[in-house]
Amino acid sequence: MIEKTGVPSKDLIESIFPDKVVLKKPKAIIECYKEIPCNPCSTSCPFDAIHVPEDINVRPEIDFDKCTGCGICVYNCPGLAITVMQLQNGKVSIKLPYEFTPLPTVGEMVNVMNRAGEVITKGEITKVQLTDKMNKTALIHMVIDEIYLHEAITIEVKHGR
Repeated sequence: MIEKTGVPSKDLIESIFPDKVVLKKPKAIIECYKEIPCNPCSTSCPFDAIHVPEDINVRPEIDFDKCTGCGICVYNCPGLAITVMQLQNGKVSIKLPYEFTPLPTVGEMVNVMNRAGEVITKGEITKVQLTDKMNKTALIHMVIDEIYLHEAITIEVKHGR
């Protein structure tokens, strides 16, 4: 499916997620579906949780036991292919990369989108981080219902918020 539409199948998406028990703590979810020469996620991880095999074209591997969900890999990924997710009381807390302006604001309800660009639900923005170290990629924190764990990937861009 991904070769024809650019959208990964449900099975492919679910294959990159750890068990829900692991997601009781925040964990990076790496959505590199194609082999490309890239390693900023592994070089930026201060906890040595992400490894790119000797062949830099091979997908990175994550050690969920070492991952703290800090989000440093999220804003260092040039492909915007990493989010951080955590399950809490029927909700998913998500940290996602965002490179548009204006930035959303804390408390704002935003349209949450799936990998096909379709709006699937609303999410509440809980925090917005953007520092000089983040190289213009903001880290947006949002909360959505748990049923969208495997579907949610980004938020809709609203021009002139």
